[in-house]
Amino acid sequence: MRKEEIWDDEAARDYDTPGSGMFAPEVLGPTVDRLAALADGGPALEFAIGTGRIAVPLAERGVRVSGIELSVPMVERLRTKVDAATIPVEVGDMAGTTVPGEFSLVYLIYNTIANLLTQAEQVACFRNAARHLRPGGRFVIELWVPELRKLPPGQQATVWHTEAGYIGLDTYDVLRQQVVSHHFRFGAGREARVFRTPHRYIWPSELDLMGELAGFTLESRHADWTGAEFTAESRNHVSVYRLPPLP
Repeated sequence: MRKEEIWDDEAARDYDTPGSGMFAPEVLGPTVDRLAALADGGPALEFAIGTGRIAVPLAERGVRVSGIELSVPMVERLRTKVDAATIPVEVGDMAGTTVPGEFSLVYLIYNTIANLLTQAEQVACFRNAARHLRPGGRFVIELWVPELRKLPPGQQATVWHTEAGYIGLDTYDVLRQQVVSHHFRFGAGREARVFRTPHRYIWPSELDLMGELAGFTLESRHADWTGAEFTAESRNHVSVYRLPPLP
């Protein structure tokens, strides 16, 4: 399936889970706090803005936010929360779509750079971020660390979450650096719903090289939005890349 077909009307309807999951206050709060600080009073651009999970509360904090989003249904969902004057959005691919203006911060969170399925697209995404930033501007990426250590020899899948009525598992193609996330939701009966998303996983060191190709240097890397130390056991990272300032 094409990316725009995956994020259709049904996916947009199911995306928001107010007060829980990635919409829980303990998740949203530190994310918005850190991004507001990194914007440093300047405007911010969100790649893959979605339904505005982060953009809406960030704008409420006084940050001028714009967005790029491939999925029209996701943008329509965002428009039920704020109008285009408050958060303007350009429909298109984050690897090449441009928006007017110059920004102090571009951010791409919740593993979404992995939705670009080739290394070339991911490098182009870094270059597109650099294109939108003023000198000294920052590009922030939140991403998971590939869990290949959990794969026994000959096995291609890992279960990464289970709870009542839900199982999440990933299937890996380690030769092509591809992973498909499978989300199974079910009740007491025999039927289940499945939602699948393909990704290209990226090691932190590879991500750093992509940044270097686009003119960035790594400013910081932490295990989460609160600034926890990134270690060999960390499952996620928040990496901040920066362009050189004017001399």
